[in-house]
Amino acid sequence: MFELYNNTMQTITVIIPTYNEENYIQDCLRSVSFADQIIIIDSFSSDKTLEFTKEFECEIIQRKFDNFSNQKNEAIKLAKSDWILFIDADERVTEKLKYEIKETLENPKHQAYKIKFPHFYMNRFLYHTENRVVRLVKNENIHFEGEVHEKLLHQGNVGLLKNFMIHYTYKGLFNYIKKKDSYAWFQAKMSKDKNKSANYFFLVFKPFYRFFHTYIIRRGFLDGVPGLAVAIIDAYGVFSRYVKMILLEKGLK
Repeated sequence: MFELYNNTMQTITVIIPTYNEENYIQDCLRSVSFADQIIIIDSFSSDKTLEFTKEFECEIIQRKFDNFSNQKNEAIKLAKSDWILFIDADERVTEKLKYEIKETLENPKHQAYKIKFPHFYMNRFLYHTENRVVRLVKNENIHFEGEVHEKLLHQGNVGLLKNFMIHYTYKGLFNYIKKKDSYAWFQAKMSKDKNKSANYFFLVFKPFYRFFHTYIIRRGFLDGVPGLAVAIIDAYGVFSRYVKMILLEKGLK
């Protein structure tokens, strides 16, 4: 494995959850080849995902999927490095981000760092429609909670890295909508378990606010038609969640 870090550099483990990622996993692994340890937590892929990892130096765990948090928490137990970088198979660490991580870990000022993720939609990156997520974190008393859009619980304060993580989120319109529906069921069930209720006001207001927030506040309109499409589908995802919450409350699902 390529040695990016000098002797004073703190070590880093990369954790990658996978399920049927044969089209993405090799490019992902190439982008994180600088890591001291790479752990793949696989949900028993039925394609060639694991076969395509053989040329890389990585550790593979197979675990039946129950939720996103438990998958990652299982991999955390095997992380041996000072720091952990969490990355999905359809994401890539760019050269600029790689060297920013290197420089940051030479003298870290925070215990965790957020990374910017521009949406990839309609064959272009939408730099005004980005997410900022904690992905680089000190390997001390950390774990995830939540079944979907899981939250990373960690100690200490949070910084922000300047460079982007490439994320090929868009695999087709119907895939994108299907993904939103799948997440909506997870979120609806989580809300029900927490005794949260939905009403028809939320069914109208929440999707409208999500569209307004994505398209206006986060300046998605600067990304043209793809920015508009993302805002609409984001709003649909919120609408779908509240519809499913109502169905669960009425015992119709």
